[in-house]
Amino acid sequence: MEKIRILIADDQVITRSGLRVLLSTSEELEIVGEASDGEEAISKAYAEQPDVVLMDLRMPGVNGIEATRRIYRTNPHIGILILTVFEDDSSVFPAIRAGARGYLLKNSEQEDLVRAIRTVAIGGAVFSPGIAQKVLGYLTSSQVQPASTLFEELTEREREILELIAKGKTNP
Repeated sequence: MEKIRILIADDQVITRSGLRVLLSTSEELEIVGEASDGEEAISKAYAEQPDVVLMDLRMPGVNGIEATRRIYRTNPHIGILILTVFEDDSSVFPAIRAGARGYLLKNSEQEDLVRAIRTVAIGGAVFSPGIAQKVLGYLTSSQVQPASTLFEELTEREREILELIAKGKTNP
């Protein structure tokens, strides 16, 4: 059985060390690298080609959402699992839009983390229970969000064109 290759991206040394120790108890997991900021995470993801990146959101320089976006654009086969303390809408939804396949809170149990890594490694999606409720609530709400919040990565002109296409307009 091939091991699941993991890159840990977190700016806190003690968190990276703790995750390394915690995950090393599972014979199916292999830590292939660590990154202390988003730029390093992008570089190491490209070089190491892990199966899963455990990504913190708040890091110096390039944050976890931007690092997720850049890794996903160039390496969509790499599963990105957000591991953070933040569960606010301004963190959850941009992370998912950036390409994260999972969103887990750092207070999760060890077996939940390992299960989430397995799920993301095979292409599945996984969320902490509270995050899943937010996502389901968003998907089932009848409230329409403005395009500017749905597609933050688009330029103003790209959003304008998208709105016109949605209204059935043609190129001319």
